[in-house]
Amino acid sequence: MVPIRHIGETTDIRALRATGQYEEVAVDLRGVTTVLLPGTGSDDNYVYRAFSGPLEDFGAVLITPAPNPGRLIEGYRAALDDAARHGPVVVGGVSIGAAVAATWALAHPDRTIAVLAALPPWLGDPTAAPAAHAARYTASQLRRDGLEATTAQMRASSPSWLADELARSWRAQWPKLPEAMEEAASYAAPRLAELSRLLPPLGVVAAVDDPIHPLQVAVDWVTAAPQAALRTVTLVDMGADTAALGAACLAALSEAASRR
Repeated sequence: MVPIRHIGETTDIRALRATGQYEEVAVDLRGVTTVLLPGTGSDDNYVYRAFSGPLEDFGAVLITPAPNPGRLIEGYRAALDDAARHGPVVVGGVSIGAAVAATWALAHPDRTIAVLAALPPWLGDPTAAPAAHAARYTASQLRRDGLEATTAQMRASSPSWLADELARSWRAQWPKLPEAMEEAASYAAPRLAELSRLLPPLGVVAAVDDPIHPLQVAVDWVTAAPQAALRTVTLVDMGADTAALGAACLAALSEAASRR
């Protein structure tokens, strides 16, 4: 059974950011290139703000590739390959970014120090996954109704901070945004059997109130991987402090790495 620890039970994120007193991470990140990939429809701006503060405290060198909506998955793979040419890396991302990074880590165990998976979207076949369904539905809306109308509809059903983030990133990726969403929605994430062969430590974060990225998916990832741990946040946490997601990922990684 996977222990589920909410980040608020172990740390006051804002206080720790102010003092630099995070949990000690059992993986030495000093000078380590850390490549983190955005989620579907999101962008490098958000990922940088979510992870740069926590990672900087441990001396990591953060790279957040911008999504190329015309070749989303291929672009992510190329960014990982490029970074790893200079030495082993930490890889990860948010949602589809986490899935692509985990697949890459499985194929490159000798080049991967650790994996950070925020809001993992699904296991294996995406067909029935809420995140894939949402991406397909939004892509069809965008094609039918256009960017402005679809953005307005998204704002009406999303927390204000998330709506602001997506409105910015959607506009930047238009008009190829529907293509990117459809590509992400068809991506086969690692299966349970594949995750069971993941050698590097895996830190996973789920948002307990996010219906698009169910907690059970994160639990399944952590259950399958041999050296993994889970932290949880809420969408409220993420809106109050963008770095909540990054801090939770590092807390999970610290626990996972300490299990060696």
